[in-house]
Amino acid sequence: MHDSPALPLQRRLETAEILSIGTELTSGETRDTNAGELARSLTEVGVEVTRLTALPDRRERVESAFRAALERVDLVVSSGGLGPTPDDLTRESIAAVCDEVPEVDPALERWLRSLWERRGLPFSAINLKQAWRIPSASTIANPNGTAPGWWVDRPDGRVVILLPGPPSEMRPMWQATLTGRLHERGLGADRQVRTLRLTGIGESAVADQLGDEILRQRNPEVTTYARWDAVDVRLAASAVPASADQPGTSAAALLDAVEAVVLDVLGSHVWARGTTAWPEAIGAELGRLGWTLAIQEVGTGGALGALFRDQPWLLRGESLAAAGVVGRGPATAGPAAAAGAVRAASGASVGLLLVARPRAGDTTVSVAIETPTQRRRERATAFRDGALGHSRAALSAAGILLRVLRTEGVSDAPPG
Repeated sequence: MHDSPALPLQRRLETAEILSIGTELTSGETRDTNAGELARSLTEVGVEVTRLTALPDRRERVESAFRAALERVDLVVSSGGLGPTPDDLTRESIAAVCDEVPEVDPALERWLRSLWERRGLPFSAINLKQAWRIPSASTIANPNGTAPGWWVDRPDGRVVILLPGPPSEMRPMWQATLTGRLHERGLGADRQVRTLRLTGIGESAVADQLGDEILRQRNPEVTTYARWDAVDVRLAASAVPASADQPGTSAAALLDAVEAVVLDVLGSHVWARGTTAWPEAIGAELGRLGWTLAIQEVGTGGALGALFRDQPWLLRGESLAAAGVVGRGPATAGPAAAAGAVRAASGASVGLLLVARPRAGDTTVSVAIETPTQRRRERATAFRDGALGHSRAALSAAGILLRVLRTEGVSDAPPG
């Protein structure tokens, strides 16, 4: 492996494009998860990602994309096309863009051959392609595969990073590169992002309550996203530099101000931040209390159990048929008593009963919860019926459970 060559120009890396290379992506045979991960990690450290592009294994297309990206942004990151076969053309493409000729790197060749020798397999000459390097590139070690990445420095200070396509290889290589060499180069501007996760409200209602004035401003920027498990409100801000007559404002200060406005409007619906998922949020509260959970759900097809699958704090998860045909078990009792029966039968700290019934194209939801200190019953309506209604009924139950748990062990806690 080689040290990075001396740079003729240092350039702060504030903008980026991501190229995903492989005909299996553009044909729809494989779903591209790499681009989203790379974009998210760059955004989190203040780099503005301006474009995500998927490209087939055609050299003229890949070469053209690299050339265009290097005219627009400071950093270009690609994944895919680093294998040994003739249709893996990423190395050839960036070599052409740099007007350099790739040659076999002796150290890389020795490393590759040792992998085959260790497995007792013959080393085919086709694999030497994975030992190529151009003069302006240094290699990025791949501990989980046979395709090293490249770090390419351009004369104007721009950087190109080539990573393999398999996520199990790409991810650790990228994390090591991001936390090391990229930060050393001066990565990103003073830009910060926060995400508020909402429940019990739809995206259109969120947008309506926030209003055009908030949603159309550019810095800070407020955007909404309808996820399967929540509505996310994403807040992003870039620092405003000081001028001759105005002091500067940090990204954090801008976010603090806009977050206060959003919370004033929608705070009662916020259940988490960042990328927190329901099992994480509920698990954190159960862990705080030292409690466990048992659930019985009726008419949901097991949607709540699927949401909590494999969580160590879930002692029992039972799914029954529609309530109208149930002839056994706690669900035949009153809801409050049924939640207590679920708790007692399992030995869990908390018992939860969820009953869902289709009604006029939607799903009515009834949730009963018993903890060591309280009983709670709430009703809701989930938009749509069928599998989508079941999923939304489960999310309603998760939201009610989380609110109940957050009142436990907190003195003078507000209801709900």
